[in-house]
Amino acid sequence: MTAVTADANLLSWYEASARQRIDALVDAGSFTELIGPVLREMSPHLAIFDLPEQFDDGIVVGRGRLDGTPVLVAAQEGRFMGGAFGEVHGAKLTGLLRAARALHQDVLILFDTGGVRLQEANAGELAIAEIMRAIIEARRAGIHIVGLIGGRAGCYGGGSLIAGTCSRLIVSEQGRLSVSGPEVIETNKGIEEFDSRDRALVWRTMGGKHRYLIGGADAYVDDEAQAFRGAAIDALKANRRCDVAVLEAEQTRLERRLQRFGEAEDAVEIWQALGIDQPTEIPALPTAAFLRAADNRENADDAR
Repeated sequence: MTAVTADANLLSWYEASARQRIDALVDAGSFTELIGPVLREMSPHLAIFDLPEQFDDGIVVGRGRLDGTPVLVAAQEGRFMGGAFGEVHGAKLTGLLRAARALHQDVLILFDTGGVRLQEANAGELAIAEIMRAIIEARRAGIHIVGLIGGRAGCYGGGSLIAGTCSRLIVSEQGRLSVSGPEVIETNKGIEEFDSRDRALVWRTMGGKHRYLIGGADAYVDDEAQAFRGAAIDALKANRRCDVAVLEAEQTRLERRLQRFGEAEDAVEIWQALGIDQPTEIPALPTAAFLRAADNRENADDAR
């Protein structure tokens, strides 16, 4: 089986582009892009607002192999409009997910998004709904949809809703995940409620460590391509069930989590309630030490 190169293994997932992440994730030389640059499928809406277009509309889709197994891959480019969803961007991902059912191949989604484009709000919101439906249909057909989160833009807005429907989620410390972004919360509730410039607060509240600790992500890895690759290989081996019993169990878990932690004013309070020793030290812990601490937490199972 073909592995990635040593140089790719050292790649920072956070710093990499969408295409660099794909090349580092799948087996060397195995990726074939669909709807590639030569087709120039770009948003028909951005020019109206005098905004720049991009030849792939901020998302790369294609097929490749992961540890020898055929997979479909979608990677958002957070450097183009914050990886935001528009009509073409969303249609490419929806089409890939529908193809997954026809081909019966698992899908890896490399999230890097701030949500829906304001300039394509209706089309973007519709795309989110179509993608979520396509994911559930694929999962019901026994297909794994694995989300990887560790990019510059994080995974916010509609992107976070899509992530919530995935079979498994892999995050790094940099992998922020939340329905509302820091600036959105501050704009609507005021700086007293949430200071978007307080990076420590943002990472405590939305970062990969917190999401992993409360069961919102299934694997936590270093900011390295090799780490994401290894976790993705493992994720494709996990349970594939997606039925009413699984969904009901997940709903019960989320209700329990809200009841238990809904009044907490800071993530540190939640970590303490989970029984973690020295919870204030969590943000500074390297990965190995963090995972040891996480292994001792109380009742943060994930029903997915």
